[in-house]
Amino acid sequence: MVKLSPSVLTADFLTLKEILPQFEASGVDMLHLDVMDGIFVPNISLGVPVIKSIKAHTNIPLDVHLMIDRPHRYIKEFATVADWLGFHYEAGSDVAATLKEIRELGCKSCLTIKPATPAEAIFEYLPLCDMVLVMSVEPGFGGQKFMPDSLPKVEALRREAARQGLSLEIEIDGGINAETAPMAVAAGVSVLVAGNYIFSAEDVPATVKAIKSL
Repeated sequence: MVKLSPSVLTADFLTLKEILPQFEASGVDMLHLDVMDGIFVPNISLGVPVIKSIKAHTNIPLDVHLMIDRPHRYIKEFATVADWLGFHYEAGSDVAATLKEIRELGCKSCLTIKPATPAEAIFEYLPLCDMVLVMSVEPGFGGQKFMPDSLPKVEALRREAARQGLSLEIEIDGGINAETAPMAVAAGVSVLVAGNYIFSAEDVPATVKAIKSL
């Protein structure tokens, strides 16, 4: 069964506490938290204090996605609130050293690639990853249209992980809904990030159940 990591980027933060119990009862696997600095991506979102407050109200593992410049500078701070902690290959940090630090601090490590980055660019780092996140939109804003060109990268990563004998989660983020989710799963995705599709649903538990049954 595929895992689901709802993205809070498009959530109403004043009512988020009310929906968390629904997520827990529905079997949501992770909660996806996008951290943006207005430099690496043209948007600003949230930081450690907000994530800490969310963590205090749920037992769902937190999937923290750093979309920030030189993320190695903030790994220690975010490791205090994250269960899964990821950063971008393109963001200007020493990739291997940062992945190792994430694991040393007790978090699961995730390496993210933007739409223009080929899967092959990160093959050498896969043994240091617990998860790889393939962006299927340009990072920075929710509600964008899914890019089908992301799927061959998922397939390539799944093949390479198998070749290296790795048990690797492959996550996809951007434009995931009832139509695109099955395509992503067929390509080898094991974790779906969905924002608008989940938070705009009239029946959140039913929507979660449907997407997790893929």
